[in-house]
Amino acid sequence: MTTTSVPVPDSRATAIGATTVLNWALLATLTQLAGPVPPFLLTALAFAIAFACFAVWLGLRGESLVAPLRQPPAVWALGVGGLFGYHALYFVAQQNAPPANAGLISYLWPLLIVIFVALLPGERLKAIHLVGALLGFAGAALLVGGDVDVGGSALGYVAAFACAFVWSGYSVLSRATRSVPTEAVGGFCLATALLAALCHLLFEPSRWPQGIGWLGVIGLGLGPVGSAFFTWDLGVKHGDLRLLGLLAYFTPLLSTLVLIAAGYATASPLLALAAILITLGMLIGSGWLRWPRAG
Repeated sequence: MTTTSVPVPDSRATAIGATTVLNWALLATLTQLAGPVPPFLLTALAFAIAFACFAVWLGLRGESLVAPLRQPPAVWALGVGGLFGYHALYFVAQQNAPPANAGLISYLWPLLIVIFVALLPGERLKAIHLVGALLGFAGAALLVGGDVDVGGSALGYVAAFACAFVWSGYSVLSRATRSVPTEAVGGFCLATALLAALCHLLFEPSRWPQGIGWLGVIGLGLGPVGSAFFTWDLGVKHGDLRLLGLLAYFTPLLSTLVLIAAGYATASPLLALAAILITLGMLIGSGWLRWPRAG
């Protein structure tokens, strides 16, 4: 009789993956700093910077740039589909539905990660995981969907739902390709930059960053649209994927705090309630907070 061997999550990989949340918390502020740059052009520039930094990093280490790119077509489809597909769908959703509605729906992805992990070999969904994820989503809803209203097209809402499924699916399926080196993400960044540049030429007017706006673009390429995808890849492949899904709910909370600190947003009573819900959800879902047993 044989048993399925389930790899034990690497705590170091989980910690590295968790830094992605801090990176993504800067996304909104850096996007504001970049100014009114068309979304596909901004994506192309940021991912191009990410790939350039990756290439320099490999060069300094004396490693081949080509070797990590030699991956099967299925791996390329997953990587490029995840990175480019998520951003393309997100932009379609934002342009065809009220931004708060689209943002709230697309932020179902951490909840979906927690649920989808149960489909992996040797895993199962416990009540505490679902309760924690739902509490985290409730906290995110207060921040992301505070101004939800009616309106928008079916295309916008379908794209928002698809956005959530694409990123959660990419994150969970990456677990099944743990043998693929994280360096392969560099190739995905290059392909995403090229596809975004093509979409910009086809669908958008050109409006390049101006002055200090370039600092925002560079910051995006170095952080939330750059190194974040490498740390997330390492975390989802070798760390505690369910815990990373729960921690992801801190992204809108930290993002709001950074926006307030940078002067792009103001504090509100919802912030404290959201912080409580998200923190409670993470503590329950991770198993760090348990109900006392009777007797």
